[in-house]
Amino acid sequence: MDNPDLRGARILVIDDSKTIRRTAESLLLKAGCEVCVAEDGFEALGKVVTFKPDLVFVDIMMPRLDGYHTCALIKSNPALRQTPVVMLSSKDGLFDRAKGKLVGAQLYLSKPFTGEELLEAVRGNLSRDHTPGQKAS
Repeated sequence: MDNPDLRGARILVIDDSKTIRRTAESLLLKAGCEVCVAEDGFEALGKVVTFKPDLVFVDIMMPRLDGYHTCALIKSNPALRQTPVVMLSSKDGLFDRAKGKLVGAQLYLSKPFTGEELLEAVRGNLSRDHTPGQKAS
Protein backbone atom coordinates (compact mmCIF):
# COMPACT_ATOMS: atom_id res chain seq x y z
CA MET A 1 0.00 0.00 0.00
CA ASP A 2 1.42 3.39 -1.00
CA ASN A 3 1.79 6.01 1.68
CA PRO A 4 0.77 9.33 0.06
CA ASP A 5 3.16 11.48 2.09
CA LEU A 6 6.14 9.30 1.08
CA ARG A 7 5.32 8.73 -2.60
CA GLY A 8 8.17 10.01 -4.76
CA ALA A 9 10.54 10.64 -1.85
CA ARG A 10 14.13 9.92 -2.94
CA ILE A 11 15.97 7.89 -0.28
CA LEU A 12 19.62 6.79 -0.29
CA VAL A 13 20.46 3.80 1.94
CA ILE A 14 24.17 3.30 2.74
CA ASP A 15 25.02 0.10 4.62
CA ASP A 16 27.65 -2.60 4.20
CA SER A 17 25.06 -5.24 5.19
CA LYS A 18 23.25 -6.62 2.15
CA THR A 19 20.39 -7.71 4.45
CA ILE A 20 19.89 -4.19 5.83
CA ARG A 21 20.08 -2.65 2.34
CA ARG A 22 17.53 -5.11 0.92
CA THR A 23 15.17 -4.80 3.91
CA ALA A 24 15.23 -1.00 3.89
CA GLU A 25 14.90 -0.86 0.10
CA SER A 26 11.90 -3.22 0.15
CA LEU A 27 10.11 -1.28 2.90
CA LEU A 28 10.76 2.08 1.26
CA LEU A 29 9.72 0.89 -2.22
CA LYS A 30 6.44 -0.46 -0.78
CA ALA A 31 5.84 2.98 0.73
CA GLY A 32 6.23 4.56 -2.73
CA CYS A 33 9.75 5.95 -2.31
CA GLU A 34 12.46 6.00 -4.97
CA VAL A 35 15.44 4.17 -3.49
CA CYS A 36 19.15 4.08 -4.24
CA VAL A 37 21.56 1.88 -2.27
CA ALA A 38 25.31 1.94 -1.65
CA GLU A 39 27.64 -0.49 0.15
CA ASP A 40 29.86 2.13 1.77
CA GLY A 41 30.62 5.82 2.02
CA PHE A 42 32.90 5.91 -1.02
CA GLU A 43 30.26 4.38 -3.28
CA ALA A 44 27.64 6.67 -1.73
CA LEU A 45 29.49 9.93 -2.43
CA GLY A 46 29.03 9.61 -6.18
CA LYS A 47 25.44 8.46 -5.84
CA VAL A 48 24.42 11.24 -3.45
CA VAL A 49 25.42 13.85 -6.05
CA THR A 50 23.68 12.18 -9.00
CA PHE A 51 20.61 10.76 -7.20
CA LYS A 52 19.98 13.93 -5.13
CA PRO A 53 18.15 12.18 -2.28
CA ASP A 54 15.56 13.83 -0.05
CA LEU A 55 16.96 11.82 2.86
CA VAL A 56 19.99 9.59 3.53
CA PHE A 57 20.21 6.58 5.86
CA VAL A 58 23.85 5.76 6.67
CA ASP A 59 25.32 2.95 8.75
CA ILE A 60 27.97 4.09 11.21
CA MET A 61 30.29 1.07 11.09
CA MET A 62 31.44 0.52 7.49
CA PRO A 63 34.78 -0.28 5.89
CA ARG A 64 36.76 2.41 4.02
CA LEU A 65 34.60 5.41 4.94
CA ASP A 66 32.44 5.18 8.07
CA GLY A 67 29.04 6.79 8.57
CA TYR A 68 30.35 9.74 10.58
CA HIS A 69 32.78 10.76 7.84
CA THR A 70 30.18 10.11 5.13
CA CYS A 71 27.66 12.34 6.93
CA ALA A 72 30.27 15.08 7.46
CA LEU A 73 31.18 15.02 3.75
CA ILE A 74 27.51 15.22 2.70
CA LYS A 75 26.93 18.15 5.09
CA SER A 76 30.07 19.96 3.87
CA ASN A 77 28.67 20.13 0.30
CA PRO A 78 26.59 23.33 -0.03
CA ALA A 79 24.19 21.63 -2.47
CA LEU A 80 23.54 18.78 0.00
CA ARG A 81 23.80 20.57 3.36
CA GLN A 82 20.01 20.62 3.86
CA THR A 83 19.61 16.90 3.10
CA PRO A 84 18.58 15.08 6.31
CA VAL A 85 20.89 12.24 7.35
CA VAL A 86 19.74 9.43 9.66
CA MET A 87 22.50 7.36 11.30
CA LEU A 88 21.98 3.59 11.56
CA SER A 89 23.83 1.57 14.17
CA SER A 90 23.71 -1.62 16.18
CA LYS A 91 25.38 0.40 18.96
CA ASP A 92 22.98 2.44 21.05
CA GLY A 93 25.33 4.53 23.13
CA LEU A 94 25.09 8.15 24.20
CA PHE A 95 28.56 8.85 22.77
CA ASP A 96 27.54 7.53 19.32
CA ARG A 97 24.37 9.64 19.33
CA ALA A 98 26.32 12.75 20.33
CA LYS A 99 28.96 12.14 17.66
CA GLY A 100 26.17 11.71 15.07
CA LYS A 101 24.70 15.09 16.07
CA LEU A 102 28.14 16.71 15.83
CA VAL A 103 28.55 15.65 12.19
CA GLY A 104 25.06 16.89 11.33
CA ALA A 105 22.80 13.82 11.60
CA GLN A 106 19.13 14.56 12.25
CA LEU A 107 18.31 11.22 13.87
CA TYR A 108 19.91 8.04 15.17
CA LEU A 109 18.11 4.76 14.51
CA SER A 110 19.23 1.62 16.33
CA LYS A 111 19.42 -1.69 14.48
CA PRO A 112 17.46 -3.82 14.24
CA PHE A 113 14.76 -1.27 13.41
CA THR A 114 11.14 -2.00 12.57
CA GLY A 115 9.55 -1.08 9.26
CA GLU A 116 7.44 1.50 11.05
CA GLU A 117 10.52 3.08 12.68
CA LEU A 118 12.19 3.36 9.27
CA LEU A 119 9.14 4.94 7.63
CA GLU A 120 8.57 7.25 10.61
CA ALA A 121 12.19 8.44 10.28
CA VAL A 122 11.45 9.36 6.64
CA ARG A 123 8.14 11.07 7.47
CA GLY A 124 9.67 12.97 10.38
CA ASN A 125 12.68 14.22 8.43
CA LEU A 126 11.28 15.16 5.04
CA SER A 127 11.20 18.90 4.59
CA ARG A 128 7.74 20.28 5.29
CA ASP A 129 8.15 22.98 2.64
CA HIS A 130 8.90 20.89 -0.43
CA THR A 131 7.33 18.04 -2.27
CA PRO A 132 9.34 14.78 -2.18
CA GLY A 133 11.49 14.43 -5.27
CA GLN A 134 11.65 18.20 -5.79
CA LYS A 135 14.79 19.77 -4.39
CA ALA A 136 14.35 23.17 -2.81
CA SER A 137 16.35 25.80 -4.64
